[in-house]
Amino acid sequence: MPGWNTRDMPDQSGRTAVVTGANSGLGLVTARELARRGARVVLACRTARGSGAADRVRRAAPGAEVEFARLDLGDLGSVREFAEWYPYQRLDLLVDNAGVMAPPYGTTADGFETQFGVNHLGHFALTGLLLPRLLDTPGARVVTVSSVLHALANVDPRDLNSARRYRRWIAYARSKTANLLFTHELARRLAATGSDVVATAAHPGYAATNLQTAGPRAEGRRTAERLMEAGNRVLAQPAEAGALPTLYAATSPGVRPDSFHGPSFAMWRGAPAPSWRAPWTLDDRGGRLLWEASERLTGVSYDALED
Repeated sequence: MPGWNTRDMPDQSGRTAVVTGANSGLGLVTARELARRGARVVLACRTARGSGAADRVRRAAPGAEVEFARLDLGDLGSVREFAEWYPYQRLDLLVDNAGVMAPPYGTTADGFETQFGVNHLGHFALTGLLLPRLLDTPGARVVTVSSVLHALANVDPRDLNSARRYRRWIAYARSKTANLLFTHELARRLAATGSDVVATAAHPGYAATNLQTAGPRAEGRRTAERLMEAGNRVLAQPAEAGALPTLYAATSPGVRPDSFHGPSFAMWRGAPAPSWRAPWTLDDRGGRLLWEASERLTGVSYDALED
């Protein structure tokens, strides 16, 4: 895959994709490029900004089938509403992209710590509720967007919601580890049923998006916000480059289950390449325990994948 970019993407005509968090940043680029290659794309976004994003994608991909649907991953009721609304028989691609990064402590509508609730539990529930459509679509894929910062911490099964002590960056790292453990266990369960659905993961390296500045801005920490903005300008690659590993994982032939792709240069920037991941993200027992806890917390069971 040396130098892989969007020009190398296969034709996506006839495929239907859902991209969460597609109102800006990596999600918007992912949705736009899929639409440009002919996919029908649903932009699943929390706010009405998703409608404007859908308009931008339509302008970039004239004639493409693009629509916005509301999805708040911090509210399991909203996740269920989205899954019940989803109007298409097939679902070729689910990109679990949306996320929050290092906000002040807060909880979701269902009482979960925000990062664990949005980044992991919301996507766990969404994928489970859409699983029948994925299983009925030959060659479907689930791409979950993690982060190189997952290496900062493993999940703590005794404190999944950071109730004992909240450290924003550790909580973020744990949620990104949860993304990889989810991918690992989902791939294992899919293989056990003989399904050809591919569960894979990707990360953007250091990409300039509003994710880095959202937390400081919400707290009014102007100095921290300016530092993040400076880092985005000087050190980060643009969102167009940061989305490439996701697009590679979503469309490239031969992507293997439970693979993890990111930028080639020091996991920071560059063309997509296989990425290092912390060994705990490949732990079968850890994946199983997180899965069982996630089913219990969300009330969503993957009955079709029971061993």
